[in-house]
Amino acid sequence: MDNNAEQQPPFASDGAAYPRNRRAQAFLTALTHHDADTRRRAAARVERWRAVIDGMADGRLAIGSRTPVAGLPAWVTPKVLRGGFATPDPSAEGPLLPYEREAARSAGVPADRSALFAHCLTERGLDRLWALLDSGRYEVALPEEAALLTVAWLVRAGDVTAAAGLVRVLEPFAGRLRFTPRPSALPPPDPRAVHRCTVGDAGGTLARRRPHAAVETQREALTVWQPFGDELLTHWLETAGTGSVLDHVPDGTWRERGADLLRRYRDLAAVHTRCTKHRDPTENLGILLGALEETVAGRPLAPRRLGLLRHAVESMVRRRGLPGSERHTRLRTRQAVQAALPSHHALAQLVARRLSLLPQDIGAADTARLVAAVTEHEADETGLPAGTAVPPAIRRVVEAASSAPVGTLVERGVVPSAEVLAELVPQLVAAAGAQAYPDPALRTLAAANYRAFRNRRSLLLHHLAHQVRIEELPWVQAVAGYRVAEEGREPAHIVLRELGELAVQAFPGTLLPNPLVRELSVLARQAESGAPFVEELAADIFEGTFTPKFLAAARVAAELLGGTLYERYYAVDYAAVRNLAITETGRAMTRTGGQPAAGSRAFAELCAFRAGRASAEGWSVAANGMVIEQAQILTTHNLATLVGRVGITPRPGWDDLARRCFTSVCRTTARIHNNPRPLPTIKDAAYAWRQMLFHLSLCPPAVQERVIADLDEEAARQPGHVAARLAPALTGLRQVAAGGSADSGTGRRFLGWTTGDHWMR
Repeated sequence: MDNNAEQQPPFASDGAAYPRNRRAQAFLTALTHHDADTRRRAAARVERWRAVIDGMADGRLAIGSRTPVAGLPAWVTPKVLRGGFATPDPSAEGPLLPYEREAARSAGVPADRSALFAHCLTERGLDRLWALLDSGRYEVALPEEAALLTVAWLVRAGDVTAAAGLVRVLEPFAGRLRFTPRPSALPPPDPRAVHRCTVGDAGGTLARRRPHAAVETQREALTVWQPFGDELLTHWLETAGTGSVLDHVPDGTWRERGADLLRRYRDLAAVHTRCTKHRDPTENLGILLGALEETVAGRPLAPRRLGLLRHAVESMVRRRGLPGSERHTRLRTRQAVQAALPSHHALAQLVARRLSLLPQDIGAADTARLVAAVTEHEADETGLPAGTAVPPAIRRVVEAASSAPVGTLVERGVVPSAEVLAELVPQLVAAAGAQAYPDPALRTLAAANYRAFRNRRSLLLHHLAHQVRIEELPWVQAVAGYRVAEEGREPAHIVLRELGELAVQAFPGTLLPNPLVRELSVLARQAESGAPFVEELAADIFEGTFTPKFLAAARVAAELLGGTLYERYYAVDYAAVRNLAITETGRAMTRTGGQPAAGSRAFAELCAFRAGRASAEGWSVAANGMVIEQAQILTTHNLATLVGRVGITPRPGWDDLARRCFTSVCRTTARIHNNPRPLPTIKDAAYAWRQMLFHLSLCPPAVQERVIADLDEEAARQPGHVAARLAPALTGLRQVAAGGSADSGTGRRFLGWTTGDHWMR
């Protein structure tokens, strides 16, 4: 299920089936997993799912509603589990946090949220909130924690009426929810810099890193058991003379030294437990030890044991040379150097210590010094060799905490995908949207509130209901009159264009993920650009309808792509699409009190017709996918909106993006080979192919011809199974470029979804 799509799954006849299944899975993990922490987390999930099931049974929860928890308004942040299921307990509820207890102690009031809420409305309490507003040294982890700061700002602005109105809305929940901000030692973050994780997160990841079992086992073998084995071999060779071992009868001194070796072995085996080969009586070391036990005890070796002993000694000498020989010494020296190399675990602990010296709740502006080689001073303290380089696996963890402009992080590879980019975008959107507030303190508060709001997980909703929007929060509504739209319009448009260009040029063969689409939609509203952004809908929860913005997005595509290669390839009549959008827009404008859904129905019918589907054919995930794919074709899934309404102009050029899309197509197609479940991979390849067609359609005809020729050459360089699978699609593309149809002769139009067997298999 896609938690970020505005359309959520229809409720099954047994609505508790999904929660019961999730609880059963968590219960099994809690009982059987080998890791104690994992079992503990699973047990907590069992309790959360039990609360959901109980809440649904007794009416406290209305799953599918925008107000799922009885008695709580939509603006209260719910705790949401996988699948969009809300629990009965709001996120801002629960025991007082340490900062709340400290605030109550400083104020001299009971450690109770009602008392703390009342204190914040006193002169002394407002003074404290005003100080936080002016310094910006506070955190808002949940949107509710911005509420009392908003009250304080309104009082200071002289808008007592709005402040009192907001207090009346909050007061019924004052004893239950957390409305006070968290003091912080840090100033507000730089709005231009973003980071994937905080310094504290990176340090915690490294601190939890455990020694690599295989590496440490090898280290034990090289430093403990091989030297001991050499001593044991040397001891047996003393009985050989010029012949085989035990050609000479061992004397008492030899037996005493043998007894010492056996005692040392037992001590070593008790301490060094990673290696187990020495415990195997059929291994060379085990044979030497077993024979020594017998000989030291004064018992003669049986012929078979004597034969095994002599064979083991001969094979050890033949393999490595006599102990002390040049060959043997060279091997053991090389192995000692290898064993002395510091472990990744030890280096991770060193880097974690470096990170612990920095502020923990922000990113790091300079990560180079954090991953520098071990210094002389650190070598003295830790025993690690000076000059040892930090390995790439540890560097990547630290680089994830880099704080820099998002474009810089993309260039460095810290942001490897559009999904990761979407995680960072709210930080930028928060800063852009806050520019609409002229007052600096309110601007900082608005940005903090937005960042917290974007951590709110999506609910499972029915009937195309949309998730709660930030404008619905009472404290945002209370200061809406202080927002100057003109002030925020230009910053929002700049960020919108920069993010759109970055996403398209950095990840040209990837659909814009829904979290990123959501942020672009917010920026479009703030910029008043009229840019309709549409989400990717999940085929398994699709209800057969689209919101009106899909037809609006198709109209933008029609205006941009009429008469292009894209229109011809997918056999779209964009003139008819544009006329449909204009007609339905006119009807919606003249309708009074009716349902503005006629355009949505017309668009859905068009998509179903293009997919060759009819309602009588019944429901299936694949059939839904075919309809959704046609919607993506008609709208170009936001690419036309970014070009036609936002005005992006990616620097590499459309031809470069088309070539890179084809590289993604080839890379994805390669994963079809021997894939037991190839259809999702085929779908991804078709997405990248469609992106390529869009970019190619914006190139002049001469450039298109050159790029298509390059695609043929690139396909010829691919493995045979990749070239063979893509040949029909490339033939279809050449036929369209020459004025024909994609689906003629040996050519095929490349679509991702089908209810039958896909030709690419």
